[in-house]
Amino acid sequence: MSACHESIRLLTSTRTNSILGIRMSTRIPILVLGATGYIGGSVLARLLAHSDRDEFDITALVRSPRNAARLDSFGITTVIGTLEEAGKLEVLASQAHVVFSMADAKNLRAIQAILRGLRKRREDTGDLPLLIHNSGTACLNDDARGMYSSDVIYDDMKPEQIEALPSSQPHRQVDMAIVEADQRGYLRSYIILPSSVYGIVSGPLVNARVQNPYARLMPHFIRCALDRGQVGMVGNGVSTWNNVEIGELTDLYMILLETLLAEPEKAGHGSEGYYFAENGEHTWCELSRAIGVALRQLGISKNIEPTSLNEEEVAKYGGTLEGGYALGTNARCRANRARALGWRPTKTTNDMLDSLKAQSQALIMEQQAKQQMMM
Repeated sequence: MSACHESIRLLTSTRTNSILGIRMSTRIPILVLGATGYIGGSVLARLLAHSDRDEFDITALVRSPRNAARLDSFGITTVIGTLEEAGKLEVLASQAHVVFSMADAKNLRAIQAILRGLRKRREDTGDLPLLIHNSGTACLNDDARGMYSSDVIYDDMKPEQIEALPSSQPHRQVDMAIVEADQRGYLRSYIILPSSVYGIVSGPLVNARVQNPYARLMPHFIRCALDRGQVGMVGNGVSTWNNVEIGELTDLYMILLETLLAEPEKAGHGSEGYYFAENGEHTWCELSRAIGVALRQLGISKNIEPTSLNEEEVAKYGGTLEGGYALGTNARCRANRARALGWRPTKTTNDMLDSLKAQSQALIMEQQAKQQMMM
């Protein structure tokens, strides 16, 4: 029996549900929020394929009855609802030993409801629940506007750097509330902060038309280029971000979960529980130019060189992600704490740049299919 499996057996064999007054299932209750999303769906797919899948009692909150019905066929419990239904979120969280929060990194009201539910679980059952939350390195954004590359590099082994970020930074109010809950002792929190995530997802949830297969950031850049007829960038495009491939990001989630179930003291939590996800970095200009090359290879555009967005274009394209100049910021980091857990990503920036042709082709085909449906 594996250490992970033995830890699961010991955890579940003594758990009771004081709310219902009956002994609970000997399976670990896991709540997944964001199950139909790019990252959340990828994590859910890995849970479904996990060697200890039979030990997991998975519940997913989904918005549509159609997706609920499709997910039911995978042997999980679905609840129809939204992050705006605080009461429902609180109850669902109170029933979970592990909560994967991967739906909205900015929704403070939702996370407050989740925290209330986990506090109730702690008080009613004595169980110490685990909250694994997906944030993002947008919290590191500066105001470079594409004009310089910062020398500031954040290290997840130096939480004082992250804790010094003001609450006005993207995601920070949510992350701070989570860490405070950990400090109060009624849960243990683990915050994963992905950098620019790339790659097209495939697998059973995508095949079932449940999961979104595309990332947010790079497809956004591609769609902007298709719309304006040429790739663009904010300022001179010399600001720097990190990147991480979606499968390797999901590896980090699984390594963290398995560590928590087998050797929980090995993983830092609370203020020591920030985990960056990165394996390389790029400038916005490099990203834009690689998209330009891809679009020329696909016969869409002749000019591969990016041009600076004017103010109107910044408002149109740059304003969709955390503010008008988010696409020209610096957000540099190193995932040393994640690597200390045994995470070993191998996909590099070159892999990310090489992936842009396939992403561009997929988005072009999707766009053409939509246009045909409208005719």
